[in-house]
Amino acid sequence: MPNLRDFIKVETQTGEPLISGDVTVTPQSQALIVRWPRGGFVWNRPIGVIVDRAGQIQRFPIVDVTRYATWTFAGLTLLFSVIITLVAARRRSK
Repeated sequence: MPNLRDFIKVETQTGEPLISGDVTVTPQSQALIVRWPRGGFVWNRPIGVIVDRAGQIQRFPIVDVTRYATWTFAGLTLLFSVIITLVAARRRSK
């Protein structure tokens, strides 16, 4: 019997480092991979960059504003759908 891990995976990936002088910047991303027998999809999102300056390593997180906006719009859509459904049900009952 197939396991859920065979269909859904979350992977953190590191991109190619970019070097300029003594500064090396390496991007990081996270991928949600969903597979099923006839296809699947991948959703990538940035999570941060690693900056190496002369041996000092710092990680800077990336705030994915698009993801927040997407979830906000989805929540508002759901909220308005519920409100419209309740108002329509009240009108029908009168």
